Amino acid sequence: MNASVENSLSEAGAAGFLHRYEGLRARLPGIGLPWLAALRDGAAEAFRAQGFPTRRVEAWKYTDLAPLTQAGFGEPLTPVESALPLPRHAAPKRVVFVDGRFSPELSDTDVPVRSLARHLPELEGRLGTLARVDDLPLVALNTALFEDGALIELAPGEDGGVIELLSVTRADRPVTSHPRHLVRLAEGAKLVLIERSWGHGESRYLHSPVFEVEVAEGAHITHARIQQEARAGLHLSTVFARVAAGGTYDSFLLHAGARLSRSEAHVALVGPKAAAHLNGAQLLGDGQHGDCTTFLDHAAPDCPSRQTVKTVLAGRSRGVFQGKIHVHQVAQRTDGYQMNQALLLSDQAEIDSKPQLEIYADDVKCSHGATVGELDEDQLFYLRARGIPAAVARSMLIEAFLQEAIDGVTEESAQAALSEAVAGWWERNAA
Repeated sequence: MNASVENSLSEAGAAGFLHRYEGLRARLPGIGLPWLAALRDGAAEAFRAQGFPTRRVEAWKYTDLAPLTQAGFGEPLTPVESALPLPRHAAPKRVVFVDGRFSPELSDTDVPVRSLARHLPELEGRLGTLARVDDLPLVALNTALFEDGALIELAPGEDGGVIELLSVTRADRPVTSHPRHLVRLAEGAKLVLIERSWGHGESRYLHSPVFEVEVAEGAHITHARIQQEARAGLHLSTVFARVAAGGTYDSFLLHAGARLSRSEAHVALVGPKAAAHLNGAQLLGDGQHGDCTTFLDHAAPDCPSRQTVKTVLAGRSRGVFQGKIHVHQVAQRTDGYQMNQALLLSDQAEIDSKPQLEIYADDVKCSHGATVGELDEDQLFYLRARGIPAAVARSMLIEAFLQEAIDGVTEESAQAALSEAVAGWWERNAA
């Protein structure tokens, strides 16, 4: 697609969403709050100035948003939640959002999660402090159009336990949802958050959540992100995390659905001995495109970070990994590691890997790498010789390839949810 066609599609697609914002503006939650109205209007103007990113933008060189700009999306349907099929629980406690809106009827009680829309008057100076809109048009669009989201705030030393945040999109017709989630852990607090995106239906839809995560001194969050959208869905998510001294943001991303998915993580380590783990896996079948993009900002000394992302590609699929580690001059004794490994199951599959280091400190230990390979024929022969069917043997080797990354998730509920999503993937995609 040439540049002029890309630009025209971007402009046309952006115009449709801006028109939608103008139509919904008076009905969006909190629009009577001057600070929030200004935030939304500023984000809409930022989106108007940028439009949807095209492949001429370096950060989007490998991911084409034409399926988004060409689609005609409408508003979500009125919830009919009692008849909505849901996946089984991945954690003891669950909160559910349907088409971007909190569903108390489907959520468990006694969970430290509230509806963001119902508490907007309390969030001035807290909502929108991490999420950038000037150079991230999808975040700007979310800021303008969000209707609801999860609000999680833990007190000093509080243990929030294990919570599943399930976002369901009912793809009965082309719809969009832009949930905004705000997570704030005070000093020494702990939380395991299993975030699942689940699609139900055959129509194309867009699910575009944005997370803002504040991790105070000594706090720890495990954030397992499991993307299991319907096959026709589009999933474009962004996480912003700010980690203070001694805090930890421990994340694992799994792409296992959607026609087009891109998950960005922007993590800033702003205090000494803050840590970040941004591991993940992508399972991509025929016709799917998955993009895992990370930005790790080392802005304080003595901070470790680890990134291992594994991608399995079957049929005519395409995977993308872009990972950037930025080490400021003040961030002496940084220890950063980044690795991307891909397993190609088809000669039509494609992987684009772009690890980056930008270092301004002189006392650091940073490394990155990438590998691409196929299944080992000797290992396949060994398993087949012992009576294991070919599809099962391939599935075993694929799961073994991914297990190293999943083993890095130490919390049992999160690891079990990830393993369940991975199990049997090859049998379902072998055709």
